[in-house]
Amino acid sequence: MTATLERPAIESPGGMLRGAARGGIANLIGAACTGVAGVGVTWLAARALDPHAAGAFFAATATFGLGVTVAKLGLQTSLVYWPARMRAVGDLSRFAECLRVALLPVAFASVFIAAGLFVAPELVPGRPDLTRALALFLPAAAFTDVLLATTRGLRAMRPSVLLDRVMRPAAQLVLLALVWAAGWGEQVFAALWALPYVPAALLAGYALKRLKAGLRLDASDTSDFTPRRFWGFTAPRAVASFAQMALQRVDVLMVASLAGLAPAAMYAVAGRFVILGQFVNQGVAQSVQPRLAERLAVRDTAGANLLYRQSTAWVVLLCWPMYLLVFTYAPRYLSIFGEHYAGGVGVVRVLASAMLVATACGMVDIVLAMAGRTWWNLLNVGLALLVMLGIDALLVPHTGAFGASLGLAAAVLVNNLVPLAQVRGLGLHPFGRATLLACAMATACFAAPQLLLWPLHPGLLVQIAATGAGAAAYCYAAVRFREVLVHGKR
Repeated sequence: MTATLERPAIESPGGMLRGAARGGIANLIGAACTGVAGVGVTWLAARALDPHAAGAFFAATATFGLGVTVAKLGLQTSLVYWPARMRAVGDLSRFAECLRVALLPVAFASVFIAAGLFVAPELVPGRPDLTRALALFLPAAAFTDVLLATTRGLRAMRPSVLLDRVMRPAAQLVLLALVWAAGWGEQVFAALWALPYVPAALLAGYALKRLKAGLRLDASDTSDFTPRRFWGFTAPRAVASFAQMALQRVDVLMVASLAGLAPAAMYAVAGRFVILGQFVNQGVAQSVQPRLAERLAVRDTAGANLLYRQSTAWVVLLCWPMYLLVFTYAPRYLSIFGEHYAGGVGVVRVLASAMLVATACGMVDIVLAMAGRTWWNLLNVGLALLVMLGIDALLVPHTGAFGASLGLAAAVLVNNLVPLAQVRGLGLHPFGRATLLACAMATACFAAPQLLLWPLHPGLLVQIAATGAGAAAYCYAAVRFREVLVHGKR
C-alpha cells in the first residue's frame, strides 16, 4: 500500500472517469459484500431473536451508530477534503499536522461518549445491557472510519474496501451465526456484532502509516490548510453528520419509544433494503469524492460536473432496478424474515418510491461539501431531520412503522431536492445524458412490464417471467450504451 505522491498533473476527462470507475468498481464489490452481510445480520436477528428482543437489538445498534457519528466530529469528510486539496496543489507538507489536529479530538470524544453510554444506558430506548455491551467498542468504530477516510483522501481505496466493506461485515456475520448456533443470549449477540471494529481500527491505522511513509512532504507554500480553516470547514459538517445519521437511526428509536419494540423491529427489517442502496451510493461516492475535491480546488467546474453526472448515472444504473423490484415483490421480500414482518408492505413501497427520487439526485450532499458549502449542508440536513421528527411525532403513535416510513420519505425528499437547487446555483447538476438514459432503461425494463401486468392480477410465475425478460433487456442495453453510461461519450 506504499505510495509516493507528487504534485499531480491535471487528469484528462477520460482518465479522470477511468480512475473513478476503477475505484468505484472496487468499492461496489465491497458494497455488495457489506450489503449481503447486512441483510444476513438482519435475517439472523429476525430469526434468532423474538420480535421484542430483535427490536431491542436494532434500537441498541441505532444508538451505537449515533454515538459513533458524534465521536467522529464530521472528520470523515474533512479528512478526504483537505488531503485531496493538498494533493491537488502539490503541497503535502502540512499533512501530518492535519492528522494531529483531527485525531486527538476524536480520541477524547469517543471515550467520553462510550463512557456515557456505559454508565447511563437507560437514557436511550431499548435494553440497557445491550447498549452497554456495544459502548465498549465505540472508540474503535470511530477511529476505523476517520482513519479510512484519510486513506481515501490520498486516493487509496483498497483499505476501505478490504477492511470496512469485506472483513468487518463478514466477521460480524460469521460471529452472529455462531451465536445463533450456540444459543447464546442477546447481550453476546450485540457484543460480537461490534467486536470486529477492533481489528478493523488497528489495520486501518497500519494502512495509513504505510501510506504516510511514502508521501513526499516538500513544501511549496500553496496549501491553504490551517487548523482554524480545518475546523471552520469541519464544525458544520460535524453537526450535519450527526443529523444525517439521525435521519437513518432516530426513526427506529422513535418507533420503539412511541409504538413498541416489535413495531420497531418490523420497521428496521422492512427498510433494510434502503441501506443496500446507500452502500452502493457510498461506494461510488468514496471513489469520486477525492477527485471531485481536486477539481473544485482548481476551479474546474466542467470536470466536476462530468464526475457528478456520470457518478449519478452509475448509481441509478445499479440502484433503480433494486428499488423497483423491491416495490414489486414487497410481500415476498418480507416473507424472507418471517411471518412477524408481513405487515411492512406499505413501509417498503413508501421508502422505495422516495429512494428512486433520491438516487436520481446523485451524491448532492457530497458535492456541496466538496465545494466548501458545509453550512448549506448543515441547514439542509437539519431541515430534513425536523421534517422527519415532526411527522414521526404526529403519525407514529397512531400508525406505527408506516407513519415512520412517511416521515423518512419526506425527509429524504427534502434532503435531496433542496441541495439539488443549491448545487444548480453553483453551475452543477446530475442530469446528463448518461443519467437520463439510465433512468429510462430501468423504467422501461423493470417498471413498465409490471405496470402493464398489474390490472391483470398476474400470478407469481408471470411476474417472474416479466422480470427475467426485463433484466435480460436491461443487461443488453447496458452493454449497448456502455460508452455513454461509463464514459459519457455521445
